[in-house]
Amino acid sequence: MSSDELWRTRFLVLTLARLAGLGLFLLGVAIMYTGLLREGGWPQLGAIVAIVGALDSLLIPKILRKAWERQDRRGDALPRHVPPRSP
Repeated sequence: MSSDELWRTRFLVLTLARLAGLGLFLLGVAIMYTGLLREGGWPQLGAIVAIVGALDSLLIPKILRKAWERQDRRGDALPRHVPPRSP
């Protein structure tokens, strides 16, 4: 995997993490205000799901970034070619 492919992959993972958090947040809002799970909405559960989604959208990219910086410092971000094992 080249350096460009590595950064492209990391960018996609960060984008998907943010989108997953946004999706959870919107699901929480839908649970709060619509009859998605029960008639009249479920504000308590919806608020919990929305908060988890917002935290996911904000914290997961930071955690991933720190882990990737640690990998880069150690030098094992780019996998080395390992020859296949013989049976």
